[in-house]
Amino acid sequence: MSSLELQQLRRVAGAVARLRGEGVREATVRSDLRQLKVELDSGLILVVSAERDAQGRPRLEVDVVDVPKEPVVRQQLEVRFE
Repeated sequence: MSSLELQQLRRVAGAVARLRGEGVREATVRSDLRQLKVELDSGLILVVSAERDAQGRPRLEVDVVDVPKEPVVRQQLEVRFE
């Protein structure tokens, strides 16, 4: 196992460890079965993807996405045409 693979495994383990004690609100699988999205009660989202790297080897990607704590303020740009 290379150090790069070990670092990726540690990152996956760290991401999944954040989910201890969480309740699942909804789970969705892509139609091609390459991605699983799990929405949790706290608002966190777990995304697990199966892809291939540049050499064609299978690669597992795991991410935990946190929702913004404060409401997002969307500023609009006003443009006038004359």
